Amino acid sequence: MEGILQYLKRNGQRFDSEIAAAMGISLEQARRAIDNLSADGEVMACHSVQFKDGKAIEGILCRVSGYIPPASPGRKPKR
Repeated sequence: MEGILQYLKRNGQRFDSEIAAAMGISLEQARRAIDNLSADGEVMACHSVQFKDGKAIEGILCRVSGYIPPASPGRKPKR
């Protein structure tokens, strides 16, 4: 489960299928780990539907709870 947290911190918000593929585990194992992390409050997860080429793909969209990624380098726009 720690590997999933590190993956989400490095890559940001991802679908469960992307997490499973990147971690080299089955989709069922990834979903169980996401459920456990969500129950502990480590990860925010929501069910989502994404359309690719007219086909609906259902999955769980995950991101780390309370994590704010560092600002990107470079100039910032003036307000």
